[in-house]
Amino acid sequence: MSGYLYVLFFAASFFSTVAGTVCGIGGGVIIKPVLDSFGLMSASSVSFLSGCTVLGMSCCSFVKSKISGDSPVSGKIGLPLAVGAALGGVFGKMMFQSMSDVFTDKNMIGAVQAVCLLVFTVGTLIYTLIKERISTHQIENRVSCLMVGLILGVVSSFLGIGGGPINLVVLFYFFSMETKAAAHNSLYIIMFSQFAGLISTLVTGSVPEFPFLLMVLMVTGGVLGGVGGRSINNKMSADDVDKIFIALMIVIIGINVYNIVKFLK
Repeated sequence: MSGYLYVLFFAASFFSTVAGTVCGIGGGVIIKPVLDSFGLMSASSVSFLSGCTVLGMSCCSFVKSKISGDSPVSGKIGLPLAVGAALGGVFGKMMFQSMSDVFTDKNMIGAVQAVCLLVFTVGTLIYTLIKERISTHQIENRVSCLMVGLILGVVSSFLGIGGGPINLVVLFYFFSMETKAAAHNSLYIIMFSQFAGLISTLVTGSVPEFPFLLMVLMVTGGVLGGVGGRSINNKMSADDVDKIFIALMIVIIGINVYNIVKFLK
């Protein structure tokens, strides 16, 4: 790869995770479609690099919040969600690998992911716009939390997005969390699901090909973006976070539509 492409990938990971951390969507939901739109790597390589970047970012954000003592993550709800997400992360990677084995045309893998991501993103945008009119719930049962986390882990790992807007909608609806608390809990879930997915990929020997330096740069960009995004998030109101979140969803929808057309050509 040319030198400028390394800079491009670093910039994509940094700015995506800044925006993702501010909104609690992790950055992967931005990184994945953006890198797919470049058309420089296979969908498998992009998914793996996106997952590693989001993992680095979420680990950094989690450690920093614990050190500062301002993490709103509840052990009663957050822990079973995270455990379920870890299990789901393994299943999601298995599903992705099975799909990779089925499709000989690797563009179909990217197309399937882009279609799924488009559907989830549109659904998330609609929910966000009308959420004030929707009655929410307050789940506290640990088994229910585990199952919710499992589903989130499967989806995020399969799509290679970390968790993204799907996590927020689920946390809003099932646990009545306000935006900032949901953002912190979302990153906590992402950390567990992506770590489990990474271990599964390493154990099964299904790591795709990519330049090692590229991964180092992207993870570094993700960590730096996570630090910057968290700092910005702490200075913003919940309403401002919601506005940025809606704007990002519209941009992501547009990129996914472009990717679907590109992959199916």
